[in-house]
Amino acid sequence: MKEWQPRATVLIVPGLRDHVEDHWQTRLAADLDKVVTVPPLTSDKLSCQARVEAIVQALATIEGPVILVAHSAGVLMVAHFAAQYADTGHAIAGALLVTPPDLDVSWPAPYPSQAAMVAGGWQPLPRARLPFPSLMVMSQNDPLASSAAVRALAGEWGSELVDAGAVGHLNPASGFGPWPQARTLLARLDA
Repeated sequence: MKEWQPRATVLIVPGLRDHVEDHWQTRLAADLDKVVTVPPLTSDKLSCQARVEAIVQALATIEGPVILVAHSAGVLMVAHFAAQYADTGHAIAGALLVTPPDLDVSWPAPYPSQAAMVAGGWQPLPRARLPFPSLMVMSQNDPLASSAAVRALAGEWGSELVDAGAVGHLNPASGFGPWPQARTLLARLDA
């Protein structure tokens, strides 16, 4: 019997490292029938606006409802997208926002510096309520954001907070290639 498939098309929005082969997003995309992944940038890799435009271009290839599945800086891209393109003509059914980083703290190497993120247009981060339902997944020991910062962001955006426990940044470096809970949370947004 085939695993559950969403009715909506899933748009994968990777973080700054784009496509990592063993990442849970990459594995999820490989298992879904209706999925599009935002392609990696070839230039201006730290440009927030270029990343938002890549989301818009990927959406233009999709018909029908969409669920955004974003990880790390991909979550920040979704917030900027939502603030700039409130009415894209696309039915955004919801967003799964996983382990957003905190732009107000310094990140460990090899992540970009605060100055590089400011220069790339990531600040100020939109804080208005998102115009679609969202689930925000928080890690209790994420090296890129404290639990308090993620809780505050979830409150501002109107996201339902999901505490995933001590899962690091929920990436391969934290031991996550497969992440079965992604499919469970996706099903909640596809209802």
